[in-house]
Amino acid sequence: MKRCEWPGENPLQIAYHDTEWGTPVHDERVLFEFLTLEGAQAGLSWDTILRKRQGYRRAFEGFDAERVARFNARSVERLMRDAGIVRNRAKIESTISNARAVLKLRDEGGLGVFLWSFLPDARPIQNRWRTLSDLPPETEESRAISKGLKTRGFRFVGPTTMYALMQAAGLVNDHVTSCFRWEELGGSRAAGWKPEA
Repeated sequence: MKRCEWPGENPLQIAYHDTEWGTPVHDERVLFEFLTLEGAQAGLSWDTILRKRQGYRRAFEGFDAERVARFNARSVERLMRDAGIVRNRAKIESTISNARAVLKLRDEGGLGVFLWSFLPDARPIQNRWRTLSDLPPETEESRAISKGLKTRGFRFVGPTTMYALMQAAGLVNDHVTSCFRWEELGGSRAAGWKPEA
């Protein structure tokens, strides 16, 4: 069974690749988790973040935005001592302020509706990359999402981070065409696709 190269032989990354990465997500809690993890990953390896994922779920109340929005200065100090997460004050504080922004976004339909509204017909973009090096670091859509979230008070949501979120949450199918997940996620059913000769 062929898969993308990036998980390597790492069991944690293989499991994430095979069951989550690229699967379309609309649920607010899961999207808030990806938003937080992708922001936390800035400057670090994805393997580091995956290893701390359970720590993040515990520390941030299962990514319940209403609970996280109530965190205060004492909460930040407690989290700064928590080895189960990345102990970066700016990233911790941004998770709390992002939770508050998620709640405000409910007036516009919620985080899921907002993110998916940047795609044609609110459907996943089916890319046809042959190699990992073909994947772009950001796109027009990720730049638009970044700008839209920033104007609504979100932090750590730059265009590259938002493209990583789009990949994780299935707004784009960025599995390479030889990967079994590309087909599972609808790659060959995309309009205009023709098999390679």
